[in-house]
Amino acid sequence: MGRLAAHAERLLELALEEDLLLGDATSEATIEADARGEGRFLVKEPLVLAGTAVAARAFEVLGAECRFDRRDGARAAPGEVVGVARGPLRALLAAERTALNFLQRLSGVATATRACADALAAAGGRTRLLDTRKTTPGWRLLEKAAVRAGGGKNHRFSLGDGILVKDNHVAACGGVAEAVRRARAQAGALLKIEVEVVDLAGLDQAIAAGADIVLLDNMDDATLAEAVHRAAGRVPLEASGNMTLERLPRVAAAGVDFVSMGAITHGARAVDVSFELAPPRPRGSGPGSRRPVRRPGRVARRRGAGPR
Repeated sequence: MGRLAAHAERLLELALEEDLLLGDATSEATIEADARGEGRFLVKEPLVLAGTAVAARAFEVLGAECRFDRRDGARAAPGEVVGVARGPLRALLAAERTALNFLQRLSGVATATRACADALAAAGGRTRLLDTRKTTPGWRLLEKAAVRAGGGKNHRFSLGDGILVKDNHVAACGGVAEAVRRARAQAGALLKIEVEVVDLAGLDQAIAAGADIVLLDNMDDATLAEAVHRAAGRVPLEASGNMTLERLPRVAAAGVDFVSMGAITHGARAVDVSFELAPPRPRGSGPGSRRPVRRPGRVARRRGAGPR
């Protein structure tokens, strides 16, 4: 499948390095260097797939092959095989845990996102689901891709993607109006200015100051509905804070344009997928049975023996 984006390649290299820094003592002791085999990814619970590219790449870096038979965003049911890896047995076992860590974690994000997006859609479909910057350090690119695979939309990727005036900015500037004035004076023509407010008075101030979007933070359902009525379509409204799957239909019914949830990334549970080897084939069977295991550059330089 080829190389990943540079950031993902670096992250994968670090993950393999921490697992294989001293080699694989068990496989090197028990499995012959020329042994080859096949393993399958078996789904153990209902899920939405994500992270297949980085999982497959973990095997390729170590000299094996891996293919998934469906794209990120596809649903999978218990008992289904969604991918197969083939190659040197040592390479398969060396890549297994790293590949599963990425696949289980990112599929967990996509699965949680899909459940929330479906809950919003069931309430009428107008309110869209956004993620946040509450991501695993170093994993943001991958986790935000998993959100998209699950049917959500991405909010800011970084602090430079947009202006979001939060409570501390307001406090530092002496008020909403002054914070928006300063932001407007410095922002480029295409940079949106969003203002976080915690009550209806703050909403009025943000609209009067010229905010492009208003984030309604930690408001109950009745206050959200009143905020929608008061804004009267003048600015898009985003609801955030204390959002749960069970609450989402009520929030959508209030009429907000967006709901942002940090829980779909920081609170997502890794889903249950296993990697199971097929019974071994006789030695020397199949083409290329003695092809050597490839070693990734940085890990290989730590120690010469064994799969990397």
